[in-house]
Amino acid sequence: MAVGQASTNDSANPDPDVSSRGSLGVAHIVFFVVAASAPLTVAAGGIPQSLAVTETSGIPAAYLVLAALLAVFSVGYAAMSRRITGAGAFYAYVAQGLGRVAGLGAAFVALISYNAMQIGIYGLFGFTTADFLDAKFGRHVDWWVIVLAGIAVVGILGYLRIDLNARVLAALLIAETITVLVFDIGAFGHAPEGVSLHPFSWDALTTGSMGAAFCFVMASFTGFESAAIYGEECKDPRRTVARSTYISVGVIGVLYAITAWALISGAGTDKAVAAAAEHGPNLIFVLGGDRIGSGFADVAQVFLITSLFAALLSFHNAVARYFFALGREGVLPTPLGRTHPRNDSPHLGSATQTVLAAAVVLVFAVLDRDPMATLFNWFTNLGALGVMLLLVLTSLAVIAFFLRHGADGENVWSRLLAPAVAAVLLAGVFVAALDNFGVLLGVDSGSALRWVLPALVLGAGVVGALFALYLRAARPHVYAGIGRGRG
Repeated sequence: MAVGQASTNDSANPDPDVSSRGSLGVAHIVFFVVAASAPLTVAAGGIPQSLAVTETSGIPAAYLVLAALLAVFSVGYAAMSRRITGAGAFYAYVAQGLGRVAGLGAAFVALISYNAMQIGIYGLFGFTTADFLDAKFGRHVDWWVIVLAGIAVVGILGYLRIDLNARVLAALLIAETITVLVFDIGAFGHAPEGVSLHPFSWDALTTGSMGAAFCFVMASFTGFESAAIYGEECKDPRRTVARSTYISVGVIGVLYAITAWALISGAGTDKAVAAAAEHGPNLIFVLGGDRIGSGFADVAQVFLITSLFAALLSFHNAVARYFFALGREGVLPTPLGRTHPRNDSPHLGSATQTVLAAAVVLVFAVLDRDPMATLFNWFTNLGALGVMLLLVLTSLAVIAFFLRHGADGENVWSRLLAPAVAAVLLAGVFVAALDNFGVLLGVDSGSALRWVLPALVLGAGVVGALFALYLRAARPHVYAGIGRGRG
């Protein structure tokens, strides 16, 4: 049995503390991972926003550069996945590499980051859906009403079997990916200035705010690392997690680079930044309507809504499994570490995330805050920042783990060099994110939000570490199980 690996669920005598095993293959997990990155959402929102804010036309090059960096990170990540199988993923890796105190700090960072990403996306989901209903059907529905309905549906799916969730995500992901590819073909075929390779040049990449550009692009990849969260539910954890991660990084990086290139080409290479600033998230619909036909915009808007729903469902499942992992080990209330007797889902972790999301949305609704400018913008950037920090900690954990346990069949590239390179470069991206966080939020340098939101991520890590120290003194049996996969 791998280090920290939970035992297999016996169908004749089901263990309520073990998540379902053997139901997911490579394709299932790729659907979860790519759905979390939401291709159509990135095409409609992320790419135009990055162009407008950073004024960097080298966004396609940035996607390829970061894809290469994350592929290097994935080498060490995959090596760990072959030895540690747990629903906590980052948490388990950091705990067994850097120690239990750092591990629990990482767990708290992961909880706040994935919850923030999931809840923040609800802001965009509510705004987009309400705008579509008003524009196409003349029906005004408050954004928060739509969000609460979405939370209920996501909660029901999270309660059910994970393989059902995978099938739902597969259908939604195929639809939105086809939509994105149709746009790409249409934009390349009707580029007013022709198709140029300039967006992949060094000049294009270094024009404007390159640091902020990498931060925006990094946010688009958030979710690629979630393959390991489903390790206990894989048919073959030692191979499935690694393959899923590599495929996901490749698909996300290449697809988004091509789509960014298509959007820039469709708008005109020299006019793309101005067009993105003018139209924002509507740029893909404006260009699609002009280049492909009026019906494209309507279809694409529908699939944008389903794209957001797919991302919500994917992040919901990730959060539920972090609650499950921490509950199973006794760090959080132990009922969270139980699975449903029939569905084998972490149903109480799912319910907890559902209640938390509803509570936060209701607070923003009562305060009458803009769902885009506050809920979406604040929370998704907060979540992306936390994931960047987790990537750095995980890379360091890989090095420490193999230094302690020996090569164990891994070559020096996978256990030492690749994670070292990833740690250094990802730390640079994290520092750039902190330095440019005001740009990401759209606030001036004197705004308190520039420091308050990052402090939540760092503060969560500190609280988690302090709680681990408390457990070591007051509940040593719980402390001993941190990151081990079982309570």
